Amino acid sequence: MSDYKHPEVLVSTEWVAQNLNAANMQLVEVDVDTTASDHGHIPGPVGPKWWTQLQDNVRRDLIDKATLEKLLSDSGISNDTAILLYGDNNNWFAAYAFWQLKIYGHKSVKLINGGRKKWLEEKRALTKEPTKVTPATYRVTAVDESIRAFRDDVLAIVQGKKRGQLVDVRSVDEFTGKIIAPTGMTETAQRAGHIPSAANIPWAQAANEDGTFKSAEALAALYGAKGVTGKDEVIAYCRIGERSSHTWFVLKYLLGYNNVRNYNGSWTEWGNLIGSPIVNETAANTKAAGAD
Repeated sequence: MSDYKHPEVLVSTEWVAQNLNAANMQLVEVDVDTTASDHGHIPGPVGPKWWTQLQDNVRRDLIDKATLEKLLSDSGISNDTAILLYGDNNNWFAAYAFWQLKIYGHKSVKLINGGRKKWLEEKRALTKEPTKVTPATYRVTAVDESIRAFRDDVLAIVQGKKRGQLVDVRSVDEFTGKIIAPTGMTETAQRAGHIPSAANIPWAQAANEDGTFKSAEALAALYGAKGVTGKDEVIAYCRIGERSSHTWFVLKYLLGYNNVRNYNGSWTEWGNLIGSPIVNETAANTKAAGAD
């Protein structure tokens, strides 16, 4: 991991196994499948549910400062606690939690490289016992929204009012407009397609088979092949901002791009906006075929 620009934001499964009882450290498991932890987990984590505890479903926004403070306090986490995040599906939602914690200014937060998948493949210790925590006191001391993009920031790039690159990290079928959202996803948009000028680099391409991140050299080649080099501001987006937080993490911390933001409004917002510019390749191809 030493070839990354900021290797300090990752820890290995081996390191975690050797430091499970370290003082002032709290494991946090955030899974796509919120029942995964019930079947066995690394000893010692708390496990917030992403759809109820890490987002406000009424406002369709991040949880507010007071809600985060209560969540972390109830989880035994104080301002000086080192948080180690991990989850299933290549740390998809663990990266989302990482991004949100950074918005609210938590200093020491890391991802376990490979997450739940690698831990299971290595047949490391598991338990079904719930974690006992002693409540703490957490206070948000600063909010950093410089790592978050809003629709007007995206529109400024689309309209050429400022330089920037958009990275659509969804599947090819979502990007082209063949489908609006993955099967079974209820939060979605009215229209399919992608934001004009966006490069399609599916988020999971940044991971190896064991769930760990690819090398810095491989990541630079992956994004560089689509012209995403970090020279200009980069805004990543997906459907609701969780997959794109994984890409944001890769670009900001592993490749060290200086100006990277996550657009968590993503396609669910953009695809519902009246008059928003959209490219739908599937519809365009169908129309062209009909003209023949």
